[in-house]
Amino acid sequence: MQGKERVILVARKDPNEEEKRFNSSLEELQSLTETADGDICRVITQKRDRVHPATYLGEGKLEEIKAAALETDAELIIFNDELTPGQLRNISDKVERRVLDRSQLILDIFASRARTKEGKLQVELAQLQYLLPRLAGQGTELSRLGGGIGTRGPGETKLETDRRHIRRRIDDIKKRLNAVVKQREQYRQRRKENRAFQIAIVGYTNAGKSTFFNRVTESDSYEENLLFATLDPLTRQMSLPSGFQALISDTVGFIQDLPTTLIAAFRSTLEEVTEADFILHMVDASHPDHLQQEKTVLRLLDELGAGQLPMLTVYNKKDLLREDFIPETHPSLTVSVHDRIDLKRILDKIEVVLKEEWHEYDVFIPASEGKRLQQFKKFSMITSMDFYEDKEGYALHGFIHPDHPLKHQIL
Repeated sequence: MQGKERVILVARKDPNEEEKRFNSSLEELQSLTETADGDICRVITQKRDRVHPATYLGEGKLEEIKAAALETDAELIIFNDELTPGQLRNISDKVERRVLDRSQLILDIFASRARTKEGKLQVELAQLQYLLPRLAGQGTELSRLGGGIGTRGPGETKLETDRRHIRRRIDDIKKRLNAVVKQREQYRQRRKENRAFQIAIVGYTNAGKSTFFNRVTESDSYEENLLFATLDPLTRQMSLPSGFQALISDTVGFIQDLPTTLIAAFRSTLEEVTEADFILHMVDASHPDHLQQEKTVLRLLDELGAGQLPMLTVYNKKDLLREDFIPETHPSLTVSVHDRIDLKRILDKIEVVLKEEWHEYDVFIPASEGKRLQQFKKFSMITSMDFYEDKEGYALHGFIHPDHPLKHQIL
């Protein structure tokens, strides 16, 4: 087992930036570094009006970073921002250490977390697109990509300085991803034709989405107290308390300042959300900056065109709360997804929210129409079902999606 890489974190604070937001972003960088298996030995910050175009920070601060690296034996310096190719080169020359920015760190974690063929292709594409403009002057470093944070890639390809090679690889990956996207679209189309009701779990990374997903579907998606534990979208079947069947998807976690290359590369992961009929927004209520995290997710949902969907906000990790918690959003629940009773409360509440959105109905189905009865059981929420011997049939009372074809069979 290789020892952890010793890391110094560097962050610039804009004088106009809120202290809380700055600290939250820095804590997130620390979590990301730990997730990437880095050992943080120093955190260096500087208040500075504007970024230095050539070296990001001033000369004196870079000297301080260099001295700290010598003193702590740090091999890697990670900046809490996206650096230009020139800044990366110049800083590396000044501090005489490997330098990464926030985007490369996130890409590295994605590289080590991707499980499926599609996930691996998407990460590699994002990494190559990010590295292409940063190749000049990094030839020796890139041609011997060995171990260490920021050097992991899902593909076997060594990143040579030959831009043509990388461009060819990017074109190749795009073609292969297009094929995967077409397959996914066919799969989604089939689900739509089957009128399957789809719930998407969204939320900030490490909010407890996979834990909830695993508990309600009895599956074993990757679940760990790390950022970006889930990368590849998973969809499973589940039952709501009324017996109504739904499909539920676990999605990649959101994060502040997600690199633009990654938003583009992981579009298909997030597209599950736009296809959903209902959104379950999981929030880590114990996180000091949960409000900011909630807003980040809601803003991204709006950008994806999923902001209008019915939604239930689940404030998770109530067992870690130290004081009274006042929810910001309604409808909502405050729970611990490890508690079986709370899991049932979430499923009950989903039905309550749906009933407000759906059409209430009463219908009589003769016992001889077994297939039709099954359809109502599968595609609607039945709240009561009584058998009448004299009429030889069932009186159903329930709720159905306003656009479902079965609605036309209700007189």
